[in-house]
Amino acid sequence: MPLTEIERKFLVNGDFKSQAVNSTRISQGYIASGNGRTVRVRIRGEKGYLTIKGPSNKAGLARFEWEKEIPLDEAEALMAICEPGIIEKTRWLVPSSDGRHTWEVDEFWGDNEGLIMAEIELESEDDTFEKPDFIGKEVTGDRRYYNSHMRQYPYKLWSTL
Repeated sequence: MPLTEIERKFLVNGDFKSQAVNSTRISQGYIASGNGRTVRVRIRGEKGYLTIKGPSNKAGLARFEWEKEIPLDEAEALMAICEPGIIEKTRWLVPSSDGRHTWEVDEFWGDNEGLIMAEIELESEDDTFEKPDFIGKEVTGDRRYYNSHMRQYPYKLWSTL
């Protein structure tokens, strides 16, 4: 597994579900967050994950990421000690038309309901990709759209995007 995650984030403003090949409900909480670093626990379907992320680079495109699958019962126990503000979302997987990438489209629930965001993981910061019709404004590097930020300042409290 590479230890650097390179991704770009976009708002979604069109139909993506008709192109999706899979969807999974996700709950995630933060054991620790601050200074751009996070320790996150996630339950995705029937699997648990523990993830450590470092701060993003200046462009907001790349950051250190370490993730391991953990037993579901351990993930559930860790969720109980997370900081307040659990993120709830459905992740939809949409393959790109050229078959090189998969768009991960997150439809948020709870306090972040109404926000739909897509991200694409890239091989390098200058990797090219095709944007499907449902892709809107790019929000890469805008910290408001980091899940760790949205748990404290949920979308329902934003006055404008």
